[in-house]
Amino acid sequence: MKQSRILVIDDSTTNIVLLEAILAEKGYTIETALNAKEAFLRIEKQVPDLILLDLLMPKVSGFDFLEQLRKDEKTKKTPVIVISAITTDDENTRKINDLETVDFLRKPIDIQYLVTRVEEILAHE
Repeated sequence: MKQSRILVIDDSTTNIVLLEAILAEKGYTIETALNAKEAFLRIEKQVPDLILLDLLMPKVSGFDFLEQLRKDEKTKKTPVIVISAITTDDENTRKINDLETVDFLRKPIDIQYLVTRVEEILAHE
């Protein structure tokens, strides 16, 4: 069985370290990026099996990143879990759904729920 690769994109190193520790312990290969530019460089080398994405990032927001991701043939079907402190008003909810994310988790995240969702999503890959 191949080891699933997860790309964690967040401008907070604290969040990255936390998610990396939790998911690596479960046997996943974790790559990280502090911004969209770094993320696209990682994706260019190899498309991950799952992306965990923060929406509130400097320069290129998570929404803009997702739009670019969905336009590319290689990545348009890559599952994305949005993890953010953003308010889920009607417009944000619509944008998240339109960009075909598989889940939206509010910060601070429920670690057990995150692990369960990651396992469910990657079981279908």
